[in-house]
Amino acid sequence: MMSGLIINAIIALSVLGIICSAVLVWAAKKFAVMTDPRVEKVLEVLPGINCGACGFPSCYDYAEQAVSGKAAVGLCTPGGEEVAEKMGNILGVSIGEMGRRVALLQCAGGIRSDDKFQYDGVKSCRAAALIKGGGKACAYNCLGYGDCANVCPVDAITIGEDGLPMIDEQVCVGCDLCVDVCPKDILTVISRDKQTHVLCSSRDKGEYVRSICEVGCIGCGICVKVCPFKAITIKDNLAVIDSELCTDCGICVEKCPQKCIKSRV
Repeated sequence: MMSGLIINAIIALSVLGIICSAVLVWAAKKFAVMTDPRVEKVLEVLPGINCGACGFPSCYDYAEQAVSGKAAVGLCTPGGEEVAEKMGNILGVSIGEMGRRVALLQCAGGIRSDDKFQYDGVKSCRAAALIKGGGKACAYNCLGYGDCANVCPVDAITIGEDGLPMIDEQVCVGCDLCVDVCPKDILTVISRDKQTHVLCSSRDKGEYVRSICEVGCIGCGICVKVCPFKAITIKDNLAVIDSELCTDCGICVEKCPQKCIKSRV
């Protein structure tokens, strides 16, 4: 009697299992989401660091959108022209010439800029900036606690002995993550093709800048006068270089009294 019940129970469970399996197989086929095989091919050529520079949360999301035609080929900054070309070949899309980008710190102060007070809080730029803008006398000075280095997905940034981030241009992928995390807004991403830059972000008057920083722009205008291509202007007490007009001739670099205009070469 008992053995008969056990056998019946086993048979019933087996039949139920077969029915459930059949239903699951049917449902999987009925409601399957067809994935374009090109998505996987595009994903294979992307760097896979999920940096978000393309505007999407992950490389997979970007691959899906690119394949569907909702995102342009060439948005992957870390991959640059090489990845864009491979994506174009997969998707049958032609691409124009792309410029590789690299992060640039627009500050040369660090230990050459005076302190306003001794900051003893959490060693984070964003945290320090909440306390009267940080410990530096210059409101635009790099605080040097390495938030940019901490978010860099490829370890291209280290903090040097001068208290400033050092960016390894051979490693940097120009993803903008360091730009987004900097509370002073003194990190930017530039084209690798352009060599001449003002390494200062101060809008303070020249007399004050000179009193607190050895290498701050004082807005003297010498660079404006010597530039043969009219590529430099003074805006809000700060020299601004028009990258479209600048030819990287180096005259402004040589003549700058504060040595805050530098060439990356």
